[in-house]
Amino acid sequence: MGKLVELNGKEYDEYVKNHPTKSHFLQSYAWGEFAKKEKGLTPYYLGLIDSKKNILGAALLLQKHLPFGLSYFYSPRGFVIDFSNEKLLREFSTKTISFVKSKKGIFLKIDPDLIWREENNKGEEVDNKYDCKKVFYNLKKIGFRHQGFTKNFETMQPRYTFRINLDRNFEEIEANFSKTVKQRIKKGTSLGTEVKIGTIDDIEEFSKLMDMTEDRKDFVSHDMKYYKSLYEIYNKHNKMNLFIGSINTNKVIEDYSKEKSDLQLSLDKLVQKENLSTANQKKKKEIEMRIDKLNEYIEEYMSAKNKYGDSIVLNSHVIIEYGNKAWTLYAGNHNVLSSAQSNYKVYYEHIKYCHDKGIKYYDHFGTVGDLNPKNPRYGLHVFKKSFGGNYIEFIGEFDYVINPFMYFCFTKLVPLYRKIIRRRAKKRLHASVNK
Repeated sequence: MGKLVELNGKEYDEYVKNHPTKSHFLQSYAWGEFAKKEKGLTPYYLGLIDSKKNILGAALLLQKHLPFGLSYFYSPRGFVIDFSNEKLLREFSTKTISFVKSKKGIFLKIDPDLIWREENNKGEEVDNKYDCKKVFYNLKKIGFRHQGFTKNFETMQPRYTFRINLDRNFEEIEANFSKTVKQRIKKGTSLGTEVKIGTIDDIEEFSKLMDMTEDRKDFVSHDMKYYKSLYEIYNKHNKMNLFIGSINTNKVIEDYSKEKSDLQLSLDKLVQKENLSTANQKKKKEIEMRIDKLNEYIEEYMSAKNKYGDSIVLNSHVIIEYGNKAWTLYAGNHNVLSSAQSNYKVYYEHIKYCHDKGIKYYDHFGTVGDLNPKNPRYGLHVFKKSFGGNYIEFIGEFDYVINPFMYFCFTKLVPLYRKIIRRRAKKRLHASVNK
C-alpha cells in the first residue's frame, strides 16, 4: 500500500517526463502553472509513494471552483501510471478520489491518452502493447463512467490524432509524406520561404495570425496575453518553440518575372515559325497558359507587397516538447499568398527539427473520427493525414461522480441554461439589426 502525497515541482516533473508510457505536456508541472495563471484553476501535483519514498504513480489535478464551496477536478490525459497494473490502478484511483472528496469535489474527470485503436498510414491496424479494453472495464469496475466514443471535438482534449514515429531515418519519414505534401514543400522551398525559431517578441505577430485563422476556420482562439503566458511558462520549465515562416515578395516577383521573360522569348521564337507542328502547337499553348498563371502570381504578390511590405510573415506555429514527444499545439496562417505553400515548408522544418533533436514522437494534436467529407473538420483531417503519421483513437473521457445531483446540474442543466441564454441573445441581436 502506498501513500498519496503532494509532490514538489521538481520531483513531480522528473517522474512524469521520464515515465516510459505516459508523459504528456498536459500532465506537466508547467501546464498546472499555466492553468492557474490563465484559467483560474488550482493545480495539485499528486504522487503515490511507497515506504521507501519511491513514486509509484502521479497525477496533475486541476480544480475548478464552483459556487457554494463546491468544485470539480480534471486530470488532463489521466494518471501517470501503468494502467495495465489493475491493483495499482485501483489503489491510485481510490486514493485520488478520496482527495477529491476532501476538497468538496462533485466529480473527477480523466481522459487517459491510452490508445483504443491505431492505424498506420496504409490504413492497417496496429497492435497495441496492452489490452486497452481490459483497462476500459477496470475503470468502469472502479466506478468511472465512460462519456462515450465521441467523433469530433466534444471532449476536453481530442480523442483522435495523427502521430509520427520519428525514431527512424528522416528519409523514411519523408517517404510517407503524400505526393501533394512533397510537391508543396518543394514549392515553398523554391520560393525562398525562410523558416526561423522566434522569440517572445514574435508572439504579437503570431497572435494576429491566429486571429486570421480563427476567422477562416471558425474556431475560438485566445488573446495575446494567453500566448505570452504559455511561452514564458513553458520556456521556464520545459520547451516551447515558435516556428515562423516568412517570404520576401521582391524575390518572388523577381523570380516569376524572369521566368515569364524567358518563356516569352521561347514563345516569340515559336510563333515566328510557319505551319506549327502538333507538338509545337501543344507547346505554344502550354507556354501561354504558364505565362497567364505567372501574371496572376505576379499580380498577387504585388498586391500583398503593397499592403504588407517586402517581407511578410505568413505562418507561425507553436511546438511544445515534453519527455520524448512534441506537439503542434497551434498553427496560425496569413490570409494572403497561400499559393506560396509556405505552411507546408514550416511543417517540414519543425518535423525535421524534432527528429534531429532525438524526439521520438511528433503529435499533430487533434483530428476527427467522423470522416464524412461533409464534416467541416474533414479538410483538417486530410491535411494532417498527408504527413504520413499513424491515425490514433484514444480511449475517451471517464467521470467519477461523487455528488450525483450537483453533477447532473453542472453537466446537464447549466449547459442547457447557457444554450438558451445564447439563443435568446442571438435572437435579440438579430431583431435589433433588422429594425
